[in-house]
Amino acid sequence: MTATATRPRLSTGEFVALMAMLTATVAFSIDSMLPALPEIARELSPDAVNRAQLILTSFVFGMGLGTLFVGPMADAWGRRPALFGGAALYCLGAVLAWSAPTLEIMLAARLLQGLGAAAPRVVAVAMIRDQFEGREMARILSFVMIIFTLVPAMAPLLGSFIIAGFGWRAIFGSFLVFSVISMVWLALRQGETLDPANRRPLQVRLLWAGLREVLANPTTRLSIAVQTLVFGMLFSVLSSTQQVFDLTYGRGPQFPWWFAGISLVSGTAGFVNAKLVMRLGMRAIIRMALAGQMVISTIMIAAILSPLPPEQEFVVYLVWTTSVFFQSGLMIGNLNALGMEPMGRLAGFAASVIASLATVGSVLIAAPIALSYDGTAMPIAIGTLVAAFVARLLASRIRRGA
Repeated sequence: MTATATRPRLSTGEFVALMAMLTATVAFSIDSMLPALPEIARELSPDAVNRAQLILTSFVFGMGLGTLFVGPMADAWGRRPALFGGAALYCLGAVLAWSAPTLEIMLAARLLQGLGAAAPRVVAVAMIRDQFEGREMARILSFVMIIFTLVPAMAPLLGSFIIAGFGWRAIFGSFLVFSVISMVWLALRQGETLDPANRRPLQVRLLWAGLREVLANPTTRLSIAVQTLVFGMLFSVLSSTQQVFDLTYGRGPQFPWWFAGISLVSGTAGFVNAKLVMRLGMRAIIRMALAGQMVISTIMIAAILSPLPPEQEFVVYLVWTTSVFFQSGLMIGNLNALGMEPMGRLAGFAASVIASLATVGSVLIAAPIALSYDGTAMPIAIGTLVAAFVARLLASRIRRGA
C-alpha cells in the first residue's frame, strides 16, 4: 500500500538505509555510553557506582514516554514535522547532558534526550507501515533491524576512542552530529509518506477512541506484552554488561571489542529472519526463539552454580549474552509487524502506543534486575529466564488472523 508523497518514492535500498539510520539513533545513544559509565560513576556518583546504569534506563524511560505524544503528532501533522521536532529535543538534551555537573541533572538531560529519540524510533516504523504491509513489512523491518543490531558493534568502540581523545563528555557532541546528518538526509531525500486522507486531528476524544481500538485487538495486545518482556531482557543485560565484563570477569579494557563481536554475531539475526519469515511465519519464529532462550538461560545459571573455572564460565556468558541480543533482532521486527498489521489507518498512533507501553514496561522490568547486580551474572540470568518463560506463554496465544 503506497501513500501519497511529496517526492518520488525512494528505492528500497535507500529507504531501508534511511529508516535504519533513524532507528539506529536509539542504539547509538545507548551503546556508545557503555565505556563511559565507569568514568561517569567516578565523577558524578562515586559513592554509588551502580547508579550510573540509570543513565541508560532514564534515556529508555524518556523514549517510552515520548512515544505517547509523537505518534498522534505524526498522524496529525505528518511524519516529517514529528521527526524534525523530535530531533530538536534530542539535541537539546545532548547539550544539557554534556554540561551536567551532577548525576541528577545528567539523568534529567538523558530523559529529555530520550523524549526526542522517540520520534525517529516510532515514526520510522509508521513510515514503513505507510508503504508496506504483511510479510513484506516484516522483511523490511528485518533489514532495518540488521542495522539496529550492527550499530552497537561500532558504538562502544567509537565511544572509547572519543573518551580517550576528548573525555567522556564529548560523546554527547557525537549525538548532535549523528542527529544532524540523519535530519539533513531526510529533508533532502524522503518525502511525506502519510496520505492526507489518513490524517487524524489532535482531539482527546479521537485519541481515546484510537487507544481503545488499538488495545481492543488481541494480536496487538499480545504483541505489546511479548515486546515488553523481550525489551526487558535486552535492557537488563545491556545495562549490566559493562560491569559484568569488568568486575566479574576482569575484562573491562577489552569490553568494547568483545561487545563489538557480540553485536556483529547478533546482527545476523535480521538476515536469518528475512530468510525464514516468508517460509515459517512470524509467530513460529517468535515461539522458537523464546523457547531457545529458556534453554540457554538455564545453561547460564547452571554454569554459574557449577565449579567451572572463570575462563570457561566467561565463554558461557559470552554465548548467553549473544543469544539475548540475537533473539531481539530475530523477534522485535516480527512483533512490531504483528502488532501493526491490523492498524493500517492508525499506523502512527498504533506505533506510538505499542512502542510506549513496551518500552516503559521494559524499564520497570530491566532496572530492578540490572541494579540487583551482586558481582555475578546470576540475577540477570534468572530475570531473563523468567521473562522468556512468561513471554513464551503469551506468544503461544497469538493466533493467525486474530
